[in-house]
Amino acid sequence: MTDYYRSSGDADSTQQQPSVGSSAGFPGQAYPPPPAYGPSVPPAHHRGRAKAPVALLAAVAIAAAIIGGGTATLVGRYSGDGTSAGDTIVNGTTVSQSSKGTVAGVAQAVSPTIVEITASSNSGESTGSGVIITSDGEIITNNHVIAGAATVKVRLSTGTTYNAQVVGTDADKDLALVKLDGASGLKTATLGNSDRVGVGDEVVAIGSPEGLTGTVTSGIISALDRDVTVAKDQDPTQEQGGGGNWPFEFGGRQFNGDTGTSKTTYKALQTDASLNPGNSGGALIDMNGEIIGINSAMYAPSSSSVDGGSGAGSVGLGFAIPINTVKSDLAALRGGGTN
Repeated sequence: MTDYYRSSGDADSTQQQPSVGSSAGFPGQAYPPPPAYGPSVPPAHHRGRAKAPVALLAAVAIAAAIIGGGTATLVGRYSGDGTSAGDTIVNGTTVSQSSKGTVAGVAQAVSPTIVEITASSNSGESTGSGVIITSDGEIITNNHVIAGAATVKVRLSTGTTYNAQVVGTDADKDLALVKLDGASGLKTATLGNSDRVGVGDEVVAIGSPEGLTGTVTSGIISALDRDVTVAKDQDPTQEQGGGGNWPFEFGGRQFNGDTGTSKTTYKALQTDASLNPGNSGGALIDMNGEIIGINSAMYAPSSSSVDGGSGAGSVGLGFAIPINTVKSDLAALRGGGTN
């Protein structure tokens, strides 16, 4: 199974500020410099306009305070440990609309919380992704990424590798919780509110498609509440490394292979962000830098179904488990899960 996404950003928009040394009402008309000593008092014939530059400076100061407050909010949201699922969501966009690289800003803030997961079984190895939710190394991923694994290893964005233990799984929701051995002081993701997500909202996806750790893509939310059916018990090497792609059903059709007889259906967010094998378990993120979904399924056409016979790849049809589903399942996962 795989994840995917593409990038986008808003163009800069700047405004020419009036010169502090000119009259707000009469551009280019400068006040004479203040005397060398004593209080700065404009000549009598200018006193009627003396308040204009003061008002301008005051307005600039207020604007600077507002911008500074917004920046502090952004830094606070990104640098916080994000472990409280009930944190209040910031209303509106905390990333400045006037700055370039909105996707780049989200990626820089959230990438340290996304990991690569390697699950080994008798059939071989598979690669997926995960999201750090506690500073001591609790990580959310898909059940199908680690199902049947004898050993699990996790590599952070820094390159540090940990052994990990499976804490709990929920095959019905395709979710799993793993815990790093001996980790502490890790940066954690902020879990958002998927109930506030709307069609057309911009999103960023981060994961390890085809083992390419920390890959960032972006797109939009294409639809809500899609019924996606996936296999419950399948060897994880079909995710990536075994030559297959995680099979799923949607709209009465099967994609990426046969899901088998043991399957489950869940409600998903649909996105056109590029997802590929290995993205499973990674993050779907809103433009506030908050996790709104766990990427779980994507359509990878076979070479025979693509014009010209080119290889498989993302066609903008991906699905993510809503983060509110994850939050409601955390207590059960920490207790060993349901399956």
